[in-house]
Order: sequence, then C-alpha cells, then structure tokens
Amino acid sequence: MRQRPAVRNTVEYCLALAVVKSLEWAPLGMAEWLARRYAAALDLALPRLRRVAERNLRFAMPQENAGRIVDGVFRSIARLLVAFAKFPAIGRGNAGRWIRCEGAEHFEHALRAGRGVLFATAHLGNWELSAFAHALFTGPMNVVVRPLDNPLIDRMVARRRALSGNRLISKRDIARPILKALAANEAVGILIDQNSSPDAGVFVDFFGVPACSGTGFAKLAARSGAAVIPGFALWSEQERRYVLRFYPPVPMTGDAARDTAALQKKLEEIVRAHPDQWLWIHRRWKTRPPGEESLY
Repeated sequence: MRQRPAVRNTVEYCLALAVVKSLEWAPLGMAEWLARRYAAALDLALPRLRRVAERNLRFAMPQENAGRIVDGVFRSIARLLVAFAKFPAIGRGNAGRWIRCEGAEHFEHALRAGRGVLFATAHLGNWELSAFAHALFTGPMNVVVRPLDNPLIDRMVARRRALSGNRLISKRDIARPILKALAANEAVGILIDQNSSPDAGVFVDFFGVPACSGTGFAKLAARSGAAVIPGFALWSEQERRYVLRFYPPVPMTGDAARDTAALQKKLEEIVRAHPDQWLWIHRRWKTRPPGEESLY
C-alpha cells in the first residue's frame, strides 16, 4: 500500500480532533446542533456519498423516498458523532441516559452455554455506542476493527473505543484472537454489512440484489460453536435515546454460504425497519458476479 503523506495525515487528524473536542466540550444541546452542521458539511463536501446512497436505495427500496432516508442517514451520523465525542463522560452511572438494553436474556443464555458469543452487528444505528455501552452494562467485550488509513486518527479512535474496557482486535489478524476469546467464553462483535471480495465471500440475496458477503463470520461460528446473536443500538425518537437490542440467536448449520445468507436476511429485516439508520453511503453492492456491470 502506498504510504500516505505525513502532512495529509496531520491535517486530517487536526480536523478530526477539532470536531471531536468541540462536541466533547460543548453542552449537549449545542453539541447536537454542531454535529448536525458537521454532518451537513460532510454531505456538501462529498456529494458522492449521497449519490451512492440514492443509487443503493433505487434498487434496494425503490418504493421509498430516497431523499428523506438519506437525510435521516446524515442525522444518524450526527447522533453517532455526539455520542462518540462524549465517551469520556459516559459511565455506568449515567449510561442509561444515552441507551437502554433490551433482549439481554439472549446474551445471558448464550453465555451459560459456555462457548462464547459472536455478535453480528452492522453500521446501523450507533455501532460505536453499542459496543461501548455493552462493556458498561455487562462487561468488556472484544471488538473487531479495521485500522483506519490515517494512523493518527486510528490511534485517537482506538483510545476512545477502549475507554469502557473493550479489547480491540485488528481485522488484519482476525482468526486466532477471536477463537481464543470465544474459547474463554467471551463476546466478540463483528460488522457483517460490508462489501467483500469474491475470494473472501459468496453472493447472497440482499434486498433482492446479489451482494458479495464475507463468509469469515460464519466459518468462525462453525469452528467455535459460539452462539450468534444480532445486536444493534437503534435510535428511539420517542425515548430520545438508543435501545441496545439483542435478537434471538441465528441458528448456524455449518454451511458457510447458507449461514451467511441467513445472517444477511436477518440484517435486511432490521434495516428495513430502520432504513434511515443504516449507512447507505457505503457501496455495499460494489463487487458483482462475473459478467455483470458495475452498479455504480
């Protein structure tokens, strides 16, 4: 990989730090207002993000108002930014103001089985607060992360992600530490909603369109025997806070393709229920079956 210029890394880091610190230090109401402005600036500065989201929605949910949903996506990003910036001030005593837990019995039952828990999660709702709050409510977990391209920002983000006690596992060295954690009956959270390369995934139906989805998660589940529980921090407008919702375990068969399809089907179901909270700006259908033209 080509090395990034140090000047670029420094400029990006200073900008990111200014955004995070301004939200961290501002009173909550002001921070929410600022975050909406930052999200709007991102929308204006990178118009391709909205184009990708609208393109995704045209073939995934053509009956819906794409513009309204994409507006909601940027509001969701703003809420995520505020929570992430406020991590240093969120602890066991006040976490309930930000998020509550629902379906914890699924996780507790899985732990009693003694083979670990694989959380199937996604860029849906507030995935950062989901893992952060889980550590406060039930104990630290292991979170699989992809190192960011900018090493300065990566270190800043990693420090905040670990504030509640979570352990980070790099996506570049994934299998061994995950299997070790599961063997110790620990929980591991993995994002399952990203586009995969053909050599690491299979094509499964996702919103009626073939999507290349990584099979690594299903293979880890088969090898470890861990329970597979979908879990997401979903915003409740009525409560004005997130709900960390654990769903019943998804049965695994040991067939990587079939199990991957089952996970994507469950994810689609939840995204359909909360379309403005999923990160449609990602080119989820970038990899195409042989012979198919790019959708983007």
